[in-house]
Amino acid sequence: MKRCLLSLMAIIPLFTGCASAQNNPSFPVTLTAAHAAVMDMIHNPKPLPRPLVIIGGYEDPGILQMISSQYFQAIAQNPKIITVSLNGCGSFDECRARILAAVDSACPSADPNWTADVDVVGISLGGLAARACAAPPQSTSIPQRLKIIRLFTLSSPLAGAKVAKLGFTSFQKEIRPDSDLQKYLTSVDPDPKYEIYSYVHLGDEMVGSENAAIPGRNPYWLPNIPLVPLLPHEEMMIDERAYADIARRLRGETPLTLPNPSPLPKE
Repeated sequence: MKRCLLSLMAIIPLFTGCASAQNNPSFPVTLTAAHAAVMDMIHNPKPLPRPLVIIGGYEDPGILQMISSQYFQAIAQNPKIITVSLNGCGSFDECRARILAAVDSACPSADPNWTADVDVVGISLGGLAARACAAPPQSTSIPQRLKIIRLFTLSSPLAGAKVAKLGFTSFQKEIRPDSDLQKYLTSVDPDPKYEIYSYVHLGDEMVGSENAAIPGRNPYWLPNIPLVPLLPHEEMMIDERAYADIARRLRGETPLTLPNPSPLPKE
């Protein structure tokens, strides 16, 4: 298994090795340095303080959760990792039910109002779904809330997604920046008590880089990776700089990012 994981780590720098020099003062790390940090963590795994929940994106059958899970399995000692696919969900209520059921199944909680303590990696839509699960429920049919300690998001529409403005289904419309869900979260949970670390690539074509953090905050933005045959939103999913920073934080080590994320550069 570890040999396969090491092979995975070796493949990603082939795509990312040609990235331009970093220009975010709050994220001063190169791809080469991030890869070295990941390899060091693989060779020196440490336990994680609590279960890690990885929530996938819109209509993702589980591919990105699998890749992320392999990363974190590699850097930790016998971690409890819970992966959740949102594929097939047609509303945030359905997302909530699926996420809470998965966490309760893996880590039963005696508290009817809260799940067990967890850290969460939310991939694209998964980040917004996690935030919605941690907020007071809009529907009393699902009173329980997700007890997040730290939330890490990769290109997540925490302030909505600009592509959702073209959405036709009720679920897609819920992801719009001005949706009822966004207004509700802003009113009931504008400043979450749990830690949030949001990562995004500049020029994100799906979410919009400016929407990748909750209103009033900045994401940790990264320059795009030249020669990678993916768009900025998809590039974020394989960017080892973000994964390395998340892994360091999960292990209780000095992160690669600095406090107070820098504002997005003006276009």
